[in-house]
Amino acid sequence: MAAAGDGPWLDDAAGRLVRPFTVSNGRTRPTVALDLLSQVMATGATPLGYLGPEHAQALDLCRVPKPVAEIAAHLRLPAAVTKVLLSDLVDCGALTTKPPAFQDHPTDRALLEAVLDGLRRQL
Repeated sequence: MAAAGDGPWLDDAAGRLVRPFTVSNGRTRPTVALDLLSQVMATGATPLGYLGPEHAQALDLCRVPKPVAEIAAHLRLPAAVTKVLLSDLVDCGALTTKPPAFQDHPTDRALLEAVLDGLRRQL
């Protein structure tokens, strides 16, 4: 049984009925270098032409800066597919990207200690 308004693409029991890579037209490589922690944010520009419902959802999520991984989770799509969708939006000027803040020092001791403390609190 399809969810209201979703047509044949979603099923309440089965979930998404379309393979994730059909969302990106079979493309597996984004045109823009995106890391899972890269921040993306809407520019306010309206994309020209048809992009698709997943593009619109991603653009809506990016009203405030969000990492690529979080957008993939919200869209329930693999990260590779999400990166392709986001790169489409960057290419048409609807999104801007920013690399992760700690890119220069990925082994920053304070950051690693904060992560460890967070993990210990979860246990």
